[in-house]
Amino acid sequence: MIHTVQRGESLAVIAANYRTSIQQLIAVNRITNPNLLFIGQKITIPGLPDPNSIPYSIVISISLKRLTLLMNGQVMKQYPIAVGKMVTATPVGDFVIVNREPNPGGPFGVMWLSLSKIHYGIHGTNNPASIGKAVSLGCIRMYNEDVVELASLVPNGTKVSIRP
Repeated sequence: MIHTVQRGESLAVIAANYRTSIQQLIAVNRITNPNLLFIGQKITIPGLPDPNSIPYSIVISISLKRLTLLMNGQVMKQYPIAVGKMVTATPVGDFVIVNREPNPGGPFGVMWLSLSKIHYGIHGTNNPASIGKAVSLGCIRMYNEDVVELASLVPNGTKVSIRP
């Protein structure tokens, strides 16, 4: 996968967001000075496929509290979700799924799908009554059976667009 460096990003931030090491990024990209990145620079992220090679994509509407799964640009399924509350809003932007963890436990339910923004993900819940509300710390909550279904379909590298 290729990441395009944005304003304010460092190699440490990029490594954290994609759950890889700075050393791996330096080696794969043959970076001679890790303190010298420029906006628009292309960084190869090891271990993730090109998102454009994946037929699935996800669009999340914060206001509608809905996650839409697309296959080849066509709506395949929609799921109700919970989103971040006002103080801990769900981040808006374009991300990818970078890894997953079954049975993370506690408030994360039966599945965690990490997004390419550290500390954020799509996950199940131990509080199904929260679905349809703005109550999370910024993550996307789903019913456990829905997140299991979603995780069985979408691979790591899947695009996730979060919109207001």
